[in-house]
Amino acid sequence: MDVVELINKYGFPIVAAGGMGYLIYYVWEWATKEIKPVLGEANTTLIALIDRIRMLDNDLIRMQQKVNTVLHLRGKIIESDRVMESQKVDAEADKKFKKALLEEGAGAEKKPQDDENKKEKSFLAKDND
Repeated sequence: MDVVELINKYGFPIVAAGGMGYLIYYVWEWATKEIKPVLGEANTTLIALIDRIRMLDNDLIRMQQKVNTVLHLRGKIIESDRVMESQKVDAEADKKFKKALLEEGAGAEKKPQDDENKKEKSFLAKDND
């Protein structure tokens, strides 16, 4: 039958409703036969990608923890090296200070002795004259 004969026999609203029903049936068949399998594959791929992203995120977290640990330990080593160097410098400064004190003390002790020796010599020289 021709579309015009159907409209004359049943009326336009009925033919339009039948056409819309066929359109809905066609879209339904197309979606279930062609789109649904593709969506299933895409869903599987998406799940695999999400799992990979989670694994990478976990790897990044572990790597960040390792880097933080290394930096922390390296900071401790650097700090301990700095403290050791500071202690060496302090020890050398103390040595030099004690040496200077001893030299100054010895110099101060020698001076009075030298003064006493000079006095004794001058006294003896006066006695000899």
